[in-house]
Amino acid sequence: MASLRDIKTKITSTKKTSQITKAMQMVDAAKLNRAELRAKGFNPYMEKIQEVVASIALGSSSAEHPMLNSREVKRTGYLVITSDRGLAGAFNSSVLRAVYQTIESRHQSKDEYAIIVIGKIGTEFFRKRNMNVISQLTGIGDDISFSSIQDIARKTVEMYGDGTFDELNMFYNHYISAISQEVTQKKLLPLSDLATSSKLMSYEFEPSEEAILDVLLPQYAESLIYGALLDSKASEHASRMTAMKNATDNANDLIHEYTLSYNRARQAAITQEITEIVGGAAALE
Repeated sequence: MASLRDIKTKITSTKKTSQITKAMQMVDAAKLNRAELRAKGFNPYMEKIQEVVASIALGSSSAEHPMLNSREVKRTGYLVITSDRGLAGAFNSSVLRAVYQTIESRHQSKDEYAIIVIGKIGTEFFRKRNMNVISQLTGIGDDISFSSIQDIARKTVEMYGDGTFDELNMFYNHYISAISQEVTQKKLLPLSDLATSSKLMSYEFEPSEEAILDVLLPQYAESLIYGALLDSKASEHASRMTAMKNATDNANDLIHEYTLSYNRARQAAITQEITEIVGGAAALE
């Protein structure tokens, strides 16, 4: 049996750990509220730009653009969104496992795919496995602005245009609720899924439909990336908040068990002392 001092040390260290995880849980709960508001606040913009793009691209038989047309897939691009920090439960491992399994099942060599990764965890994961990472972004922080990811979003869209890859799939964690996040795979390029539930609007174009699409389609694709990042950030905070709550609960359970063990050991020590005293007194009689 462990000594009273050892058990007391375990209780003290576990209480300190519990205080840390509880504080982290509260911090991420506050961050989750802000991230959720930012993600929801971006939806009206996305809905409107999708409506405009769909009205132009689908409402006219003469509208043509390379980003709308599928081509023979010789090389596939994967945009993977992870976090810069761990301690977030299965947030990173679930999305990385989905990407890794997809690449392993679909491709025979590194020449058949290219990876663009956002987040330190994902970057280290693919680098350690010597996979074909052609671009990465880390350190974007919690309050994501469009300007902080605009370069990698623009370069990603441009790489589709210059033929670096022939299709682009995006993997990220979709935020459902504070206790539920879902790994999502979305085909980002070509933009083949522009259908909206709303009625297509009629617009007059100046100078031409093609000129407008040249501007709007890259902005729309970049906005999809930004929207997925906001969605993923809310999922990250929710996942970390849940993980820290579970860690706090586990620490409290351990404290309870250690306290019981401490009380039993202390009671046994007291009983042993009483027995020795009584035995000594009996020997003197």
